Amino acid sequence: MRLYAHQDRAGQDRIGALVDGGLLTAGQLRKHERDGWATDAQSVCCLVNVDGWRVDLETTVRRAIVKGAPRIDPERRRPLPALQHPGKIVCVGLNYGDHVAEGGRAAPDRPLLFAKFGNTIVGDGEAIVRPPGTHALDLEVELGVVIGTRARRVSEDDAMSHVAGYVVANDVSARDWQGTPQALHDGEKGDGQWLRAKGSDTFLPIGPTFVTPDEVDPAAGLAIRSWHIPGTGDGAGVPVLMQDGSTADMLFDVPQLISFISRQITLDPGDLVVTGTPAGVGVFRDPPVFLAPGDRVRCEIEGIGVVENPVVDWADDPRRDA
Repeated sequence: MRLYAHQDRAGQDRIGALVDGGLLTAGQLRKHERDGWATDAQSVCCLVNVDGWRVDLETTVRRAIVKGAPRIDPERRRPLPALQHPGKIVCVGLNYGDHVAEGGRAAPDRPLLFAKFGNTIVGDGEAIVRPPGTHALDLEVELGVVIGTRARRVSEDDAMSHVAGYVVANDVSARDWQGTPQALHDGEKGDGQWLRAKGSDTFLPIGPTFVTPDEVDPAAGLAIRSWHIPGTGDGAGVPVLMQDGSTADMLFDVPQLISFISRQITLDPGDLVVTGTPAGVGVFRDPPVFLAPGDRVRCEIEGIGVVENPVVDWADDPRRDA
C-alpha cells in the first residue's frame, strides 16, 4: 500500500492512497470506510497509533477500487511530509561503506546514533533554510523507517514485525558546525557535537509518500540518489547527480538497526529511524559543493518516492513571521 500526505481542498491535512499513479483522496475513501477514523488521520503518525490501521485501510482502499471511486492527479493537492510529529527521530551515521571511505574514516563496529527533532521536518517543495553562521550546507538522501508497533529489546529476527513502512528523507547537515575538516575555514572549529549541525529548523525534508513493507524490500537493494540543482552560474537549473547508491549496501540493515536501537531506546509507533547515506555528499567533493540560496536539492529512493526542496537564506525564511 502506498499512502500520500496532502492538504484537501479545505486546507486540512489528510492521508490518501496512491493507486496506479492516481490519488484516492481521504474524501473518496471516507465514502467506503466503516469506522471513519483512518481518513481523518493527519499524518502516518496518527494512523500507526491505532490498532488494526493497516488491515482497515487496505480494506477501505480495495472497496473504493471495486466501487470505481475516481482518482485525481496527486499534483492537484499540496504535498505534506508523510510524518509530521514523530515522537523520536533516531538517525544513523556512517552506515554505507562507500560514504565511510570517502570521508577517510574506519567503518564503525556498531551503529553510530544521533538524533533530530520535529522542528527539522518540512515537506516536498518547502524551503530548506540556511541559518545564519553556516557556510557549508550539505545534502544526504536517506531511507526513513517508520515504526508501527512498540519495539523494546527486540531481536533482529523479530525487528521487521515492528516496521510500518518507509519514507524518503534528506538529512541536511551544516558541515562546518559538524566539524568536518573539509568545510572549515582557517581558525574555525566545529561544535563538538552535532545538535546544531543536524537539528536546525528545516533540516529534515520528508517526502509525502509512505510505502508499506510489502511493496519494497530495502535489503534487496533500492536505488537511492540525490541531485544538486544550482540556482546560479553556467549550470543553473541543470540537475547534477550527487549520490547514486543502493540500500543493500548499508553496513547495518534495518533489522539490525531496530534491534540495536531498541536495546536502550524504546521505539514507539510513529517514531522514525533514518538509516544513513551513501557516498557522493558535497563536503567530500573536490572542490566541495555546498547548498546555497537559490539552489534546489532532490532526493529519491526507488519504489518509495521523491522529496525536492529549494534552499533559501534565513532572512528569506517564508515561515519566519508565522
